[in-house]
Amino acid sequence: MSQKFQVSGMSCGHCVSAVRNAVQTVDPEAQVTVDLETGHVDVLSAQPRQDIVAAIENAGYRVQ
Repeated sequence: MSQKFQVSGMSCGHCVSAVRNAVQTVDPEAQVTVDLETGHVDVLSAQPRQDIVAAIENAGYRVQ
């Protein structure tokens, strides 16, 4: 299932990698697309939304 998130606090390629890795700790098979300019993160995963949000926030970013 495709899920969309608005993530703040990302400013560089390292941030993109950190968000992608955080999501993939919850679901290693997840497909994660990050648009650094807009802060949009698209995730293709069957994992519950709250688990993905928690992973991103634990990595130090805010999900709005």
